[in-house]
Amino acid sequence: MKKFFLIALVLPITFSAFTAYAADTAQTLQEEWAHIKYEVQGKDAKLAAIANLEVRADGVVKTSPGKAEPIIWQAIILATDANITKSLSGLPKVEKAKSLLEQSLKIDPKAMDGAAHMTLGSLYYQVPGWPVGFGDDDKASQHLKAALAINPNGMDTNYWYGAFLLDNGKYTEAVPYLEKALAAPNRPERKVADAGRKIEIKDALAMAKAGSKTKAKGNE
Repeated sequence: MKKFFLIALVLPITFSAFTAYAADTAQTLQEEWAHIKYEVQGKDAKLAAIANLEVRADGVVKTSPGKAEPIIWQAIILATDANITKSLSGLPKVEKAKSLLEQSLKIDPKAMDGAAHMTLGSLYYQVPGWPVGFGDDDKASQHLKAALAINPNGMDTNYWYGAFLLDNGKYTEAVPYLEKALAAPNRPERKVADAGRKIEIKDALAMAKAGSKTKAKGNE
């Protein structure tokens, strides 16, 4: 299922807002991203909020030269914008996200427990393939496995590899990864993100188990 698309949305930034953004860090970007993704209701409200966050992320990257974490969050925010909109016009921003993640890998491939590999892998399997986009399941698998090698017990790394297997109809193989993701402890600094992710994991796990049962019956 190819999901990542986007339209550009630019909002004016007031002086007071700019002043507030000066205090942003990778952590505040994560917190606002989680709020937008899991708590903000309505497509228009989400788009307005994520567009604002893109500006903030760009500021953090510019004031944090040589650091991988802000670059990774800038890429995640761009990709999330695309996922909200689901439009072909979003591909340029997804391409930018891909470039940012590749840049961060050159700085520190293990930053944020392998988040760059994980996010690249998720993009490679969700973006359409040639000639529309850069989607490539082989590259997706390589990056997702690299993320798992860095963080084998992580909630997100196991979720995304399980989701990739599920997307490719490998239901039985997906189940243990999704179960491991669901069993991973919540992170105190990522309460909103983890609560939202657990819902996604449960949904994916239910689909994987249902698909596995259906496949097993078909082989009887």
